Amino acid sequence: MNFKLKKYSQLTIQELYDILQLRSEVFVVEQNCVYQDIDGKDEKALHLFAYKNGTLVAYARLFGPGDYFEKASIGRVIIKENQRKFGYGHQLMKAANDAVEVNFNTSKIHLSAQQYLVNFYNAHGYQEVGEGYLEDGIPHIGMEKI
Repeated sequence: MNFKLKKYSQLTIQELYDILQLRSEVFVVEQNCVYQDIDGKDEKALHLFAYKNGTLVAYARLFGPGDYFEKASIGRVIIKENQRKFGYGHQLMKAANDAVEVNFNTSKIHLSAQQYLVNFYNAHGYQEVGEGYLEDGIPHIGMEKI
């Protein structure tokens, strides 16, 4: 995958539309979860994304230390449903970890993982921290990469 990394102000209108559409497609429709995805935090984030044949298929939102959590963080990790079988999630997480290290000069990263993805994040160096919790009705757990 050929990933792009942009600040909010650098996104084209089409890229922003595609990002919001994919986030809604996965987090609201597919997961049947009504929540406020447009949360006012996109302006602080770096946006990591990749297209395949003109369709946005991979996305993650990256924050520096103190912008969202105390540590740098990765969130809104998405692979389009019909593209998950190709291993793009692993490519996305590698690119996201690398981008955080380069842009925020830290390898200490926090994320809020859906419980069913714990093993996926473990494979990328993350370990569970604290107790599980419900976020928007979906079981989550904090995870950190040290």
